[in-house]
Amino acid sequence: MESETPVHIIGLTVENVKRVQAVTLEPTANGLTVIGGRNGQGKTSVLDAIMWALGGDRFKPSSPLRDGADKLKVALTLDNGITVERKGAAGALHVSSQNGNKAGQSLLNEFVNAFALNLPKFMQATGTEKAKLLLDTFPGIGAELQRLNEEAKRLYDERHTLGVIADRKAKYAAEMPYCAEAPDELLSGTEMAMRLQSALSLNARNQALRQNATKTEDEAKGQAYRLQSARKRVADLEHALKEALADMQDQEKRLNELNAAYKNATQATLSLLDQDLTSIRQEMEDIDAINARVRTNQNKRNAEDEARQLKAQYNDLTAALETVRGERMKLLGGVVMPLAGLEIDEEGALTLNGRQWDCMSTSEQMRVAAAICSAMKPQCGFVLMDQLEKMDTETLAEFGAWLQTRNLQVIGTRVGVGEENTIVIEDGLVAGEAEFKF
Repeated sequence: MESETPVHIIGLTVENVKRVQAVTLEPTANGLTVIGGRNGQGKTSVLDAIMWALGGDRFKPSSPLRDGADKLKVALTLDNGITVERKGAAGALHVSSQNGNKAGQSLLNEFVNAFALNLPKFMQATGTEKAKLLLDTFPGIGAELQRLNEEAKRLYDERHTLGVIADRKAKYAAEMPYCAEAPDELLSGTEMAMRLQSALSLNARNQALRQNATKTEDEAKGQAYRLQSARKRVADLEHALKEALADMQDQEKRLNELNAAYKNATQATLSLLDQDLTSIRQEMEDIDAINARVRTNQNKRNAEDEARQLKAQYNDLTAALETVRGERMKLLGGVVMPLAGLEIDEEGALTLNGRQWDCMSTSEQMRVAAAICSAMKPQCGFVLMDQLEKMDTETLAEFGAWLQTRNLQVIGTRVGVGEENTIVIEDGLVAGEAEFKF
C-alpha cells in the first residue's frame, strides 16, 4: 500500500461474536465513537471482533462464537476502499481491495498498527518501553538516544555514588581527632636506641677523662710529699748531698711534668658537656603513645586527601555527564514529538509536561497513547480503547475534539447508558433496535 493517508473504519457489523448478537455501526471517521452499556452486555466483544478482523488470528478470542450460534460474521468497511470480513463457524478471512482484487492479511498488515488494536499492551508497558516504541518511529534516533540515556544514567549513578562516599569521607575526616603536639613522622625505636648508645659512649669518654685528671692530681700530691721527705733527708744527710741533690732534681722534673699534665687534664675537663639522657629515656618510654598520636594525624590527613580526590572525580563525572546531556539535547532538538509536552527523560522514560506515566491523568494517558500509536504507523488512523468511563463527560468531549484536530478515530467502550455514548448495547444488541434473527 503506497498511500500515507490515515485509514479509518467507516462501517462495522458484528454478529454472534462472544456476547454480541448483532451490532451495526457507522463509526465517526474523525473523532470519537463510544459504545456504551452496562457490564457484561457485549461492549468489549465489539472491540475484540475488530481486533480479530484486522489483526489476524493472533487476536482471535479463545471462544469467538456466541453460545447457541453456529456461525458468526464480522464485516468492516475502511475509507481506503478495502472491506474485511470474517464469516462462518471458523471466521474465515476475506479481504477485498477497491479495485476488486482479493487480498489477505498481508495487505492489512501494511496499514494496521497492532498497538492501535491492542492498546492495553501499550498502556501496561513501562515508561521506558513506551519511550522505546515512540523512538522507534524516528529512524536513527532511538538507538543513539538510548545509548546516551544509558551513558547519562551510568555517569549520574557513578557520580552520585562518589559524591556520597566523598561526603562521608569528609565528614569522617572532620570528626577524627588531631594531636597538635605530635611530630609529623613516626618515631623509630631503633633510631632512639642508637641515639641513647651514642650519648652513653660520649658520657663514658668524658668520665674517663675526669677520672684520669683526678688520678693525676693524686699522683702529683704524693710526689710532692715524697719531695718534701727527700729535702728533709738532704738536710739530715749532708753527706749524701750529691746523691740526694740528683734525686731531688729528678723528682722536681717529674713534678713539673705531672703539674703540666694535671693542668692540661683540668683544662680539658672545663669544656666537657654531658648529654642529658632524661629526654631520650622519656621518649623511649613514650614512643608508643607518641606514634599513636602521629598515626592519628596521618589518618586524618589521609582521609582529607581521599575526600579531595573523590571530590575531584565527582567534578570530572559532572563534566562528562553535562557533555552527554548536551549531546542528548542536540539529538532531540530535531525531533518533533507527536504531542506537545511529550518528552523522554534522562532515565529513558516517557513524560508529559515533566510528569511520568503514573502521574498523568487518564485523559492525558489516552491522548499520549493515541498520539504515539498514530506516530508508530501514520497509515493507521484508528485506535481501539476500552474503559472510557474513566473520563467524565466533559473530559470525554474534549478528548473527542482533540481527536478531530489530529484526524484520528477512536472506537471505545464506556460503562454507562448516557447520551455521551454513540450507541448503547443491551444483551448483545443495539438498544432500541428489534431483536436480531440470524
